[in-house]
Amino acid sequence: MNEKRKIEVFSAGCPACQETIDLVNSVACPACDVSILDMNNADIAARAKSIGIQTVPAVVIDGKLASCCTNSGPQESALKAAGLGQE
Repeated sequence: MNEKRKIEVFSAGCPACQETIDLVNSVACPACDVSILDMNNADIAARAKSIGIQTVPAVVIDGKLASCCTNSGPQESALKAAGLGQE
C-alpha cells in the first residue's frame, strides 16, 4: 500500500478559503490526508511564509505549494495535476 499524500490547506477562515476547503475535500481520494491550517496561528503563518505562501487560500501537496497557488487562486485542474485525488 502506498503512503498517503499529504494535502495542507492554508486558510484564514474567509469565504474564499472555505470554497477551497470544499473543493479539496470534494476532489480528495482515500490516499489523501487533508489538513486545514489556520493562518491566524503564528506558527502556521511562519511555516506558510517559509513555503512561499503569499496569499490564502493556498494548497500544499506533499510539501510543495501547488502551482495554482503561486499566482492565482486554487483551480481544480491544477490541483489534480499536482496529485490531489490520485491514489
